[in-house]
Amino acid sequence: MSNKSSGTKFLLLAFADRRELQLLHFWLFLGIYLAALLGNGLIITAIACDHHLHTPMYFFLLNLSLLDLGSISTTVPKAMANSLWDTRDISYAGCAAQVYFFFFCASTELYLLTIMAYDRYVAICQPLHYGTLLDNRACVHMAAAAWGTGLLNSLLHTANTFSLPLCNGNSLDQFFCEIPHILKLSCSGSYLREVGILVVAVCFSFVCFVFIILSYALIFRVVLRIPSEQGRHKAFSTCLPHLAVVSLFISTAIFAYLKPPSISSPSLDLVVSFLYSVVPPAVNPLIYSMRNQEIKEALWKLMTG
Repeated sequence: MSNKSSGTKFLLLAFADRRELQLLHFWLFLGIYLAALLGNGLIITAIACDHHLHTPMYFFLLNLSLLDLGSISTTVPKAMANSLWDTRDISYAGCAAQVYFFFFCASTELYLLTIMAYDRYVAICQPLHYGTLLDNRACVHMAAAAWGTGLLNSLLHTANTFSLPLCNGNSLDQFFCEIPHILKLSCSGSYLREVGILVVAVCFSFVCFVFIILSYALIFRVVLRIPSEQGRHKAFSTCLPHLAVVSLFISTAIFAYLKPPSISSPSLDLVVSFLYSVVPPAVNPLIYSMRNQEIKEALWKLMTG
């Protein structure tokens, strides 16, 4: 298969052969997508409209919601359309765009989650230095660095992946265009360069993950010293769900890109990719904001005028 032809198409994974199951998958994805749009949209609106929420923590949360909207809008609508219209096709250009935008949103989100862990660490462990370490300029610079690094990272991987000659058909065993599955279609030996770059990227992701874990470990050490049992419970009920979603996102993404071919199967690949590409954008609004009293009050003021 020539990857230079503009008419080249890839075939995505079909969820089911029966029409009833295809429609069931469509409605399931539609429900998840609308929930993600509503949750993240409310967060963005509340933070943008309420000046009380113009703080570093909510500034980073606003960026996270934008990235969640971008990542889930890159993959789920195409899967919904394929289930609804009983097709598997995605154009070569559409596949390249999907890889670019999803990798951009996912990698930028990883960097942003690392910054958010640092923000929580400074707020809880070094509150007296919070205004100095995380002033407006520092927050903007860190967010810009995350977006810029994600942009360059995505451009590198997309250009490198789609410059490979493809010799093993055009069927991807995945519901969206994912780099490891595209590499399976490349000619023998030609994909080693991209694999090497992916390994470096995954190692860097692991470093970010370790930094997040260490930040929360230091936070928990401080929280345990809180004399009030209610205060400890409130801190743990906030931090533990954050850490759980971050761990799910990073661990499943690393597994998806580094798992050995011997344990690869369509069902396992589908579950893993669903866990890191669809679940976090839909769950993050509940974890990060809907349990937050300030967000609730801001939304109530918006709804009541």
